[in-house]
Amino acid sequence: MKKKLAVLFGLVLLAFLGLSLRLIYINKENGENYKRQVLSQQKYESKKLPYKRGDILDANGTKLAVSEKVYSVIVDCKDMLETEEDAIEPTLKALSQSFPGIDTNKIRAYVKEHPSKRYYIASKQRKYEEIQKFEELKKGDENVKDENGKVIKPNIRGIWFEPEYVRSYPNGSLAADVIGFTNIDPDTGKVAGNYGLEAFYNDILDGASGREYGYLNEDSNLERTIIPAKDGYNLVTTIDANIQSIVEKKLEEYNDTQKNNYRTGNGAKNVGCIIMDVNNGEIKAMANYPTYDLNNPYNVEALYGSTLLTYNEEKKRLEETDTVLNAENAQEALADHDVLTANLNNLWKNFCISNTYEPGSVAKPFTVAAGIESGRMTGGEYYTCNGQLHIGDHDIKCHNYKKGGDGTLSVQQSIEQSCNVALMLMGNQIGENIFLEYQQRFNFGLKTNIDLAAESRTASLVFNAKSMGPTELATSTFGQGYNVTMIQMIAGFCSLVNGGYYYEPHVVNKITTGDGTVVKNIEPRLLKQTISESTSELIRQYCNGVVINGTGKTARPAGYAIGGKTGTAEMVPRDKINYVVSFMGFAPSDNPQLAIYVVVDRPNTWIQDDAKHATRLVRSILTDVLPYMHIYPTEELSEAEAAELAQREEEMWGSEEATEDEEETADAPKETITDANGGDMTSSTPVAADDGDTAPLTGTLLNPETGLGVGAEDNSPE
Repeated sequence: MKKKLAVLFGLVLLAFLGLSLRLIYINKENGENYKRQVLSQQKYESKKLPYKRGDILDANGTKLAVSEKVYSVIVDCKDMLETEEDAIEPTLKALSQSFPGIDTNKIRAYVKEHPSKRYYIASKQRKYEEIQKFEELKKGDENVKDENGKVIKPNIRGIWFEPEYVRSYPNGSLAADVIGFTNIDPDTGKVAGNYGLEAFYNDILDGASGREYGYLNEDSNLERTIIPAKDGYNLVTTIDANIQSIVEKKLEEYNDTQKNNYRTGNGAKNVGCIIMDVNNGEIKAMANYPTYDLNNPYNVEALYGSTLLTYNEEKKRLEETDTVLNAENAQEALADHDVLTANLNNLWKNFCISNTYEPGSVAKPFTVAAGIESGRMTGGEYYTCNGQLHIGDHDIKCHNYKKGGDGTLSVQQSIEQSCNVALMLMGNQIGENIFLEYQQRFNFGLKTNIDLAAESRTASLVFNAKSMGPTELATSTFGQGYNVTMIQMIAGFCSLVNGGYYYEPHVVNKITTGDGTVVKNIEPRLLKQTISESTSELIRQYCNGVVINGTGKTARPAGYAIGGKTGTAEMVPRDKINYVVSFMGFAPSDNPQLAIYVVVDRPNTWIQDDAKHATRLVRSILTDVLPYMHIYPTEELSEAEAAELAQREEEMWGSEEATEDEEETADAPKETITDANGGDMTSSTPVAADDGDTAPLTGTLLNPETGLGVGAEDNSPE
């Protein structure tokens, strides 16, 4: 018996030894393959962990741009089918009840055609509330229990949810041109900013995705390693959402009042407004009209009568309507697409920093400041205007030419009455070299480097020592012949009235983490001193006179004393039809705290050369903004002003006819100039004569089709 047991034990031992040797051989030859097979059978995949793009907030903490967490519905076909009981129909029913609009027929077909697939995106960007409803259905009805009292759970399986973030703008179009928007970069698959802060600070707002990995350790146990996602930083801006909202409301009101007036379309080709802190360069509001909805930037139906179709979408539309896509209509569809794309790009661009134009008479205080600061003028001069001035081969006429001119004017009166002849005489005193030097000081021709994407370069749109002659100097003194951007003008103007200190304009003052920890403070950046305090004081005095006695009376809000300067610039070709009108101002008049600049590009009216389009907008905006900023009235209200304050919304736009003391005709040319060759020229903006020393102005600086400088674009969507 013992012998038999010994033999049996030996046989078992040999069998184990053989199996062991076989396992050793298999592990050596095919171990890695078997490990991969085991891992592939595990119900686990390596997962991407999404990051959150940083928020954009206003100065008071109001969220202007946020990233919302949403979920993709993922179908695991293999898991759904790994049960004897049918799981497809209960699962699809639960999906249909939880996610409105989900295509369950498509999911059913995919599961049957791909039974081994473990990752299929059935739907994207689903809210958490929908996920919760699905999970509740998956748990089953608490009232339906088995014989043991346990809740009978429906056979719902094979569904999981992958988180991601989508960009959202809670306030729709508010500050659209400042914020910009995002889309997916087709090359990298990452979120990318377009225009505004989204583009300029893309690397700051952007984060990095994380990853959850699964692997087998030395003991062949499945382990998981998580590399967490890194969220982007937040931007705290200088924009005040309340001021921004006031400005945008007033621009829209202007458009509603003026649209379809003289021509079919908006109240003007473009209207822009910037409000800036005079003493540190912070932008409090920046707005344009027309604008767009940041949550749906491709929808231009309200402006152009249609939404943008890509070429492929247009092709699909034609196919669905049984229209043969031949070479002719394909080209037509593509041309329509190109037009709409161009219109969209124009709409998305920020007029305040991207478009260029001739500034007109708002440039006159800069000319006076250059003369006084350089010592070429004292401020005590008097100039006689007889209605015209002969410069080079041209007789440049003033606004009061038919009445014999403005007569003898002081420097202040020259600014108040916006006399072009007086300014040209000042330019002759100043000289070309000093005038150009101060143009550089005020940053004309240079970018301000504001922290927004797509600021225009204007170096080729201003004069230099080679291109400036006597005629160019004359026209430049009153702001025609060279191009600027709105941000250049208001940044330079702030230095005129704040004591001469030029601050770099900026929109962001703080970068923070998601929990509010400050990563970086962006302090005001003082770049240079353009003029002295004494010169600045004189400029403030002259600008105050413009509102009290001159062309800017209609800009003053009831109860407040402000200063400023009107402007009217005729566009090329000088046909006395197309004008850009503007007002640049500051408040309060004795201690400037904010600067405001409004530009109306080709108002929709038969009389465009009327600065009241800008001054009335300024008055309307400041009437609401100044009390909000706790800047209190300094002037006693007259009965008329009290009545106006109560009814300003109804009376704001009134009659198109200007009263004598309201007329802003000083900045606009009214008479025809005939040059040496018999050509038609304007009284305030003649084309430079080709005298051998200087190139013709229209040939070197201006585009005769757009009225802008060469290289500049007329970014005005029709």
